[in-house]
Amino acid sequence: MPRPTPSHRRASRPAPPPGLLIVDKPSGMTSHDVVARARRAMGTRKVGHAGTLDPMATGVLVLGIERATKLLGHLALDRKTYLATIRLGASTTTDDAEGEVVARADPSAVADADIEAGIAALTGDIQQVPSAVSAVKVEGRRAYARVRAGEEVELPPRPVTVYRFDLLATRRQQDAVDLDVVIDCSSGTYVRALARDLGGALGVGGHLVALRRTTVGPFTLAAARTLDDVEREPALSLSLDEAVAAAFPRRDVDAGEAVAVRHGRWLPTAGIPGTYGVFDPEGHALALAADTREGARPVVVLTPA
Repeated sequence: MPRPTPSHRRASRPAPPPGLLIVDKPSGMTSHDVVARARRAMGTRKVGHAGTLDPMATGVLVLGIERATKLLGHLALDRKTYLATIRLGASTTTDDAEGEVVARADPSAVADADIEAGIAALTGDIQQVPSAVSAVKVEGRRAYARVRAGEEVELPPRPVTVYRFDLLATRRQQDAVDLDVVIDCSSGTYVRALARDLGGALGVGGHLVALRRTTVGPFTLAAARTLDDVEREPALSLSLDEAVAAAFPRRDVDAGEAVAVRHGRWLPTAGIPGTYGVFDPEGHALALAADTREGARPVVVLTPA
């Protein structure tokens, strides 16, 4: 009898329970790389991620496992917090340290007061032009793909909100000024574009040299695990029930309504704004639902009949 192949061995491994895995992404990996390692560690192909991080960035990356992948498109991940280091004195092609330097200027004469004023101007509701190598689509293709193909890309500004942009430390070097900052912003905000725009406003250029995401929506570094930890002990950060309870308002239903929800049927409205989780009498998450004029519409059924 032929020896079983690795794929056969994986196929015989029981599928993990559904839930979320909160990973502390290391630098140098794409979000897709993280998903690939998580698939091997958890023993399932059904892994997806929400809210990508650039390869140089570290920190919170939310992964859905098994049926919890259905949650990813509905999670309220519209607010994120970062620790970042911005370097004044050079501009790069990518607005971060991975790009080629295209201009240099001596930042030694930039006063602390000017830095604080530049940061204040980039706080609140602003219009931001995304980085040319961003994932924003231009006529159906990612901007970064067009740039890599040698095309000139000009992206229009779009509204974003920077709730907090605080300077933690200023470190003056011979040919650069490094700013350690904390940024709390809306989804779609590019921190490297903030670095670019701050350096541009100060007349010396700027780019991002370090980025660590500390929160995304309700998920924080406190719940995150390294990939090495996940590979040593393949376990969820949050079960499906815990994930729905943490990320959505809660609606509890009786046994009869639970049967209806499992079959994808509508319920009477609950008076809860937005998308909410529906739980059976035992506390298990059944579905995500949203109120309409006609009733409560199942957005996604998590535990079908």
